[in-house]
Amino acid sequence: VGPYVLVTPNETRRKELQQSKLSFAKKELDDLEQWKKEHRPGPITLVPQRLGGNESEAQVRQNQQMILMKSKYQKKHRREEYVKAKKAAEEAEILKKKAIQREKAERLEIKKRQEEIQRREMLLEDQKYKTNELLNRLDVGLPKSNSCQIANSGPESTAW
Repeated sequence: VGPYVLVTPNETRRKELQQSKLSFAKKELDDLEQWKKEHRPGPITLVPQRLGGNESEAQVRQNQQMILMKSKYQKKHRREEYVKAKKAAEEAEILKKKAIQREKAERLEIKKRQEEIQRREMLLEDQKYKTNELLNRLDVGLPKSNSCQIANSGPESTAW
C-alpha cells in the first residue's frame, strides 16, 4: 500500500456547517408552525336541533333490543343457509363424480362384452379349423372310395 496523506478537519468550517444546518432546520419548523396557524379551521357553528325523533328512550331501547335479537336469528339463519348451500354443492359434486364413474363402468362392460364376443368367434374359427384339419387327416388315412376295396370282416382286417 502506498503512502497516504491525512488531512485534519478545519474546526471553524465544521462548526459553521453545523450551525447553518441547525438554523435551516429551525427556520423550516418555524415556517411549518406559521402555515399551521394560517390554515387552522375556524369554529364550527351548528344550529341546535332535537335528535332522536319522537320516540321515548324506553321505546328506542326496546327497538334496539328487538333488532339485536333479530340479528342473532338472522345470523343463525344465514349460517344454516350457507351450510345447506355447501352441502348441496358437495352433493352435486358427488353425483357428478358418480355419473362419470358409471359411464366408465358402462364403457368397460361394453368393451368386455366385445372382447368376449371376439374371443368366442376366434374360438369357433379355431375349432372349425381344427375339425377340418382332423377330417383332412382322416380322409388321407382312409382308402379312396373310387378304388372299391371291400374290407374283410375277418380278424385279419383289423390291426387289433
